[in-house]
Amino acid sequence: MSQQPVPPEDRGTLHIADAVVRKVAQRTADLVPGTARAQRKVAGVGIGTTGSTAKVTCQGNEAEVQLDIAVHYPTPIRPVVAEIRERVIDEVARITAYRVRGVKVTVSALLPETQARVE
Repeated sequence: MSQQPVPPEDRGTLHIADAVVRKVAQRTADLVPGTARAQRKVAGVGIGTTGSTAKVTCQGNEAEVQLDIAVHYPTPIRPVVAEIRERVIDEVARITAYRVRGVKVTVSALLPETQARVE
């Protein structure tokens, strides 16, 4: 005797945490050519680098994303931001099936292609 498949509505629920959507958005933004990793400092001491940061608000199957990024100088900013928006919308939808209602991008730093070394 074969068992009938369980209807989708009876299989359980799925919740995707906002933190997951945030990580997808950050990682996707960091992969766009022209974006930069900013130096992190505490009390003037370098403690590494960081890529983009994101805040995400999810409601139902929709998300709003706010990104803070750094861009390499002299990369044109508008094309980089346009590509970030497109990629984030596509990748969040692909991985989570969420529809992204908007991607707000703040460019908070313009950094040289290579960081100068301090000796």
